[in-house]
Amino acid sequence: MNELAGLRPVRKRKAKKKSIKAQKKPALLLRPFLWLWKWFLRGVFGVVALTLAVIFLYNFVNPPTTIYMNQEARRLGGIKHQWVSIDDIAPVMARSLVAAEDANYCLHWGFDMDAIRQVIAEGGNRGASTISQQVVKNAFLWHERSWTRKGLEALLTPVVEAVWSKRRIVEVYLNVAEFDEGVFGVQAASRHYFGVDAADLSATQSARLAAILPNPKRRSASRPSRFVQKRTSQIMSGASTIRADGRAACFSG
Repeated sequence: MNELAGLRPVRKRKAKKKSIKAQKKPALLLRPFLWLWKWFLRGVFGVVALTLAVIFLYNFVNPPTTIYMNQEARRLGGIKHQWVSIDDIAPVMARSLVAAEDANYCLHWGFDMDAIRQVIAEGGNRGASTISQQVVKNAFLWHERSWTRKGLEALLTPVVEAVWSKRRIVEVYLNVAEFDEGVFGVQAASRHYFGVDAADLSATQSARLAAILPNPKRRSASRPSRFVQKRTSQIMSGASTIRADGRAACFSG
């Protein structure tokens, strides 16, 4: 009996050791996945932090280039682009842009919910992107359509609206938008189409530049089609309207 009693603790210890080893095996198998997950989260956090830092920086520093501008520069062997302050852009150009692309720009926080509801009601045959959303796409993202890009655009737009002024958003838009193949920004576009500086644009010239958006490769401001001519007249009227009713106040100097 004494001998058997002496063996019992030994057997228990052996069983316990086996149990501990069995528990360690799955933990060892999971360790590489946990390590990868940890570094994945660090990478995501790093990208988010960098993006937020760039958004804050671009409130004071002019974006030197964009993803799309770099792509076009490589494809074409160069592009035309010159940054100009919004103070050196004819005020009617800014009003024409807003009248053409986002008449309620001063009334929303980045998303025009009324326009979105209207698009849904019509079956989604046209876009409802605001100037703020387009700035996010042009300045920070790529142009190919995808749910990933649209999701990032939706996340970043409120941040840009919170950090930048409405006037700054219009300024960045006018300086990074494409107005012809390889022609970026309103200064390069003004010289390219009319041989004048952006500060000297007339109401008609400004409306024509706004009318070729968002398809500048298919439309011309210097050789306007009937569509562009009709659109120009509508934009000129719209620019006068938003000036009169106060919807240009948030970006006017």
